[in-house]
This record gives sequence, structure tokens and C-alpha cells, in this order.
Amino acid sequence: MSTTTIERDVHVPADGGPKSTRRQNAERGFKAPKELTDALQQVLVDLIELHVQGKQAHWNVVGKNFRDLHLQLDEIIDAARELSDTVAERMRALHAVPDGRSDTVAATTTLPEYPNGEIDTAETVDLVTVRIESVVGTMRDVHDAVDEADPTSADILHAIIQQLEQYAWMVSAENRKATAK
Repeated sequence: MSTTTIERDVHVPADGGPKSTRRQNAERGFKAPKELTDALQQVLVDLIELHVQGKQAHWNVVGKNFRDLHLQLDEIIDAARELSDTVAERMRALHAVPDGRSDTVAATTTLPEYPNGEIDTAETVDLVTVRIESVVGTMRDVHDAVDEADPTSADILHAIIQQLEQYAWMVSAENRKATAK
């Protein structure tokens, strides 16, 4: 468990008597250890890549139920962008430096490359589902290390996992067939 640094500032009022106040100095707060920084960085690049690949899918999807999938992809893209921002800002709060540069993302993402060209809606559903599940897989892989180092960051991962798993379920349902009763 980490502890928060509290420091005492002593102010001397005009009458000469000491007055003590308490404040937290955010610049001296909890600093992420390398293992935590590396884990959050991996989540960050996968979320950024999900956003970029989602745009590629969004621009090039064609076929049956195009409009519904096109709009659903917008939701996923917006969520991936916002979630990557949440992770990056958490890293900054922990005095880590996020790296979202395109060359870093391309070199370190765990997501498979997205195919070029027009892609049928049914294939797009499968491709996007795999990518969402890959990001969730990364978060589950790093979860225990994150939780050990900083339970607050693990809570952020929990919320992201929940949201992405819901998107994966909703997107993949497009291609599912009802089970026999």
C-alpha cells in the first residue's frame, strides 16, 4: 500500500505566533515504479492503436447493415480515444511520461495490423472484435502487476475492461446466430 506525503508548512503571522497548516504536495506524491509505468504504457499504446484501427475500419466498411456498424464504430473510436487519455493522465499523475507517438505505438502495440481496403461488414465485425479483445487481454495480462503497485490504477483498468468487453459483446452480436432452444 502506498502512502501519501503530507507536509507541514509553518506560517508566521504578523503577531509572531506560529500557525501550522497541512497540505499535500502533489509534486512529491506517489511516483509510479517502472513496472507500473511499463504496464500502463502498454495499455496506452493498445488503446491508441484501437482508436486508429477503429477509424480505418470506420472509413472502409461496406455491406449489409453498413450504417449501424459505421455509427457503432464511432462510439468505440470515441471511447478508445477518451480511455487512452484517461490512462495517459493517470500516468502523468503518477509522475510517469506517457509516449503516444505514432512510431512508439506502431512498434509496441499488441494489436494485429488492420487490413487495407474495403472490408465487408461481417468481416469488420470479426476484425474489430478481435482488436477490442486484444486490448482487454493486454489489460488482464498487466492487471496483477498494476494492482500490486497501485490499486487506484487497477480500478481504472477495471472500468476500461468493463466498457470494452461490453463493446466486444455488442459488436460480435452482429454476426452471432441464435442458439437453438
